[in-house]
Amino acid sequence: MDWLRLPPLNGLRAFSAVAETGSYSLAADRLNVTHAAVSQQVKALEKRLGIALVMRTGRGIQLTSEGALLARELEIGFATIGRGIERLSEDAANRPVQITMSPAFAVEWLMPRIAEFQHENPKITLMLNPTSEVVELKPRGIDVAIRYRDRRRPHQDVGAVLISDMIVIGTPSLVGGRDLCDPASLVDLPWLQELGTNEAAEWFTYHGVVPDRPLTVNHMPGNLIMDAVRRGDGITYTARAFFRDDLEAGKVVELFSEPLFGVYYIQTPQEHRRPAVKMFLDWLMSKAETVSA
Repeated sequence: MDWLRLPPLNGLRAFSAVAETGSYSLAADRLNVTHAAVSQQVKALEKRLGIALVMRTGRGIQLTSEGALLARELEIGFATIGRGIERLSEDAANRPVQITMSPAFAVEWLMPRIAEFQHENPKITLMLNPTSEVVELKPRGIDVAIRYRDRRRPHQDVGAVLISDMIVIGTPSLVGGRDLCDPASLVDLPWLQELGTNEAAEWFTYHGVVPDRPLTVNHMPGNLIMDAVRRGDGITYTARAFFRDDLEAGKVVELFSEPLFGVYYIQTPQEHRRPAVKMFLDWLMSKAETVSA
């Protein structure tokens, strides 16, 4: 299509409104502009086309034969555009809100709370994608990403949904009776580590420990680590927020703590946020919390 040959859309819309209502004043009300603006746009359209579209008849107006022909074609065209916009809007409204986060965050923090959102917003479908991978935010893809960073990478806590102590924990049966007075004393214990990460080695490096023998590290999906820790299969490095009840009940014990060290924050495309995404983000931020000893 040669777009340069088409008259300005505002002029076509103004004329279509005049043809539909039979009045400049009513057309102006429909378009939320002044009577003069509609008149000027129609006159500019007539000048561009080189033909008269509207003529005065006493106190009223009447379309010329050319105007009536153009009005019919515009009615068909604008109706097609309107249906396309409606279908697009319906598709956007019905598309699930896609959320990515770590498996541990999904199981231990988000899932216990999400039933509340679904109860309050039954028409909004949530699609969770728990993964240790950093999923790229693309159009029509992930709407909300909940990322993790620690205090070694300072950043404004804008969009922080959870700030928590990061702790090393294990069951009393696994660690009981051991002299665990410093980070180096944890070298001999089995570690549970999320697939695709190097948390154990990074933790020792952060605390200035260079193990003199290979660590015993079991790699598994983050959602399985929680049950494995509770069984006593090994120790792990995690957020205090994920094990509050277990710590209070004495089912696991805290070996080391880094106060308010971990931050779970929100990333989302800034433009074109759908209403459903905005509602989920508002709800998510209403649940934001800080968890420390």
